[in-house]
Amino acid sequence: MSEQSGEKSFDATPHRRQKAREQGQVPYSQDLGSAILLLAGAGLLYTFQENIAESMQRVTRRLLTEPLDMVADANNASATLLGLASEMAIALAPVIGLLLLAAVATSIGQVGFLFVPDKLAPDISRISPLKGFGRLFSMQGVMKLGFGLFKVAVVAAATIMAVTPRISGVLEAARLGSPQLIGLIVDTAFATVFAAGLALLILALADLFFQRWKHEQDLKMTAQEMKEEMKNLQGDPEIAARRRQVQRQMAQARISGAVPKADVVVTNPTELAVALQYDPDTMAAPVVVAKGAGVLAQRIRRLALENNVPIVERKPLAQLLYKEVDIGRAVPTDSYAAVAEVLAYVYQLKGKKPPKPPQAAA
Repeated sequence: MSEQSGEKSFDATPHRRQKAREQGQVPYSQDLGSAILLLAGAGLLYTFQENIAESMQRVTRRLLTEPLDMVADANNASATLLGLASEMAIALAPVIGLLLLAAVATSIGQVGFLFVPDKLAPDISRISPLKGFGRLFSMQGVMKLGFGLFKVAVVAAATIMAVTPRISGVLEAARLGSPQLIGLIVDTAFATVFAAGLALLILALADLFFQRWKHEQDLKMTAQEMKEEMKNLQGDPEIAARRRQVQRQMAQARISGAVPKADVVVTNPTELAVALQYDPDTMAAPVVVAKGAGVLAQRIRRLALENNVPIVERKPLAQLLYKEVDIGRAVPTDSYAAVAEVLAYVYQLKGKKPPKPPQAAA
């Protein structure tokens, strides 16, 4: 039913996830970055409040002691304002620098290192008035507007709660001296920014979980999409099946020609079968002429029975030869003794003189 309706009922494959990431489709919350910046700003403001307060006092003192020069001479006024701005910039430089680092760290923490050149190219559709109105009045646009208004209301409520206890101090600010006034400003700013950042952080975490959930839903695949992707990655399933069939036929053909010439078949006893051939006049060691598991193992045993090739059950030896020795290769030196024992047993059954056992290289 899901295949006919095109329902996205399959989780995204790693290839689809990687492709989406390369196109810049990653779960990302802008609100989380804003919240982290607000909280980081509040923390930095609290940490550097003494330096900022001292700089504000010096700027205020200069403004109060040099007003006549600023009014009388434009050049002097410009130089004074530039000096005041430089002094404040020096005081705020650590705060601004750390805020930039926090912004970069927040972005990398959400999506990792990601560079998408295509996103830098201009997109004419984004500046189209018709499409802009369509996005604005769509259901998604209405939901974004509603959530935006809700965020404004929550942040506003948090800031009001932070400022309300300090209203009396603000009303009496005219009676305060310069140090007390600056301290009140810094304290009020810290409380306001911290409350707004904390409220926005809670909303941002909820938004991040929603963005990740929505991203997973968008990446889900229909049965047809899954089939097409597997076809693109692994080739046409029919061709792959035909290729496997041809490979099985070739393997069976090799087995049909090699097993009748073997001296013994070592089994596991039913899962594995390895056919060995040994001619002391032309071979330095026994050679694996055929091997197989499952259906191929059954085929090897059946051919051995039909051609009177002895079958010997040696589980450890069969496992070793099947895993470590390719067809057409000699058995490893550390297996000479076990193989020689099997060959001696086979020749004894046939009433023949056992061949000279292979010797390990010195």
